[in-house]
Amino acid sequence: MREYEYSAGDCSLKYRVEPEGLCITAWQGRGWMARVPEQIESRPVTAIDRKAFLSRKNLREIQLPVNLHSIGDWAFAYCDNLERITLPAGCVCIGKALFLECNRLDCVAGICHGGATEKEVREAWTPETGRLLAAGLIQMEAYYLLEPAAVGSSDWMRKWDARLEAVMGAEDQEGYSRQVLCGEEDYGSTDLEAFLRAKRQKKVRLAMLRLLCNEGLSVGLRKELEGYLKVHTKGCESEESWQVVLAEGEIRPEYVRLFLELGCVTQENIEAMIRQMREDQPQLRAAFLRYQQERLKPKDFFAGLSL
Repeated sequence: MREYEYSAGDCSLKYRVEPEGLCITAWQGRGWMARVPEQIESRPVTAIDRKAFLSRKNLREIQLPVNLHSIGDWAFAYCDNLERITLPAGCVCIGKALFLECNRLDCVAGICHGGATEKEVREAWTPETGRLLAAGLIQMEAYYLLEPAAVGSSDWMRKWDARLEAVMGAEDQEGYSRQVLCGEEDYGSTDLEAFLRAKRQKKVRLAMLRLLCNEGLSVGLRKELEGYLKVHTKGCESEESWQVVLAEGEIRPEYVRLFLELGCVTQENIEAMIRQMREDQPQLRAAFLRYQQERLKPKDFFAGLSL
């Protein structure tokens, strides 16, 4: 089938004409954002072909048109730096492994479509829901959560939490034998300790995300997630919740606030934490010093004797 080309600014699109509209078959450009137009030559863009954005390493954001009906397999696979994508909330045909190896994807946002009002979409596709969806796809490998018309509903939240509980409850060593069999070429390392650390840190990030995006979170699951973070703080057998805060707290202050609010920082471990902080982490250090001063003030020895 014949392909055509459309250019706009520093990028170009290839497309073919189909009975219901235009199908984008490839994107090329040097910019960090790809914005697919609503129409080309007065015809609506209704589909994204399989592998259309495959391996576009420079892309950090993709905006898709509201009239989109279908997205083909691996459409955005191996876009290593992709952080955000905007989908129409009415897209009904979703291919497999759309975001394969898009490990930086942090938000999947929704836009209004013909079957819902702007208010309905805005209430369902909150920024928190967009982060949950991205984590569900990338960190939990739950592609069944990519149901644009259902995202944000109570049933969708229950599915998300059920998958989270399965991930949190899985043995840390699960999947290691497959990594060893595949070898370093595919996974980077066959070191068991490194594998276990990475597994626990993934659980920490998911627990933090759900506690921060807590709509519909049950009391039982909340306690489970909070408990996981507390038993992996500094001074415990595994310190992965602290390691995540140490590595990412400077750019994710919400992690730091949650970590402090849960009581993961105590009089016994705070000094060791502060010593581990680097010179290029001034905000993290300031938050811990302020917490130490305001919440962990040493008790006055002589005041205690007055009793």
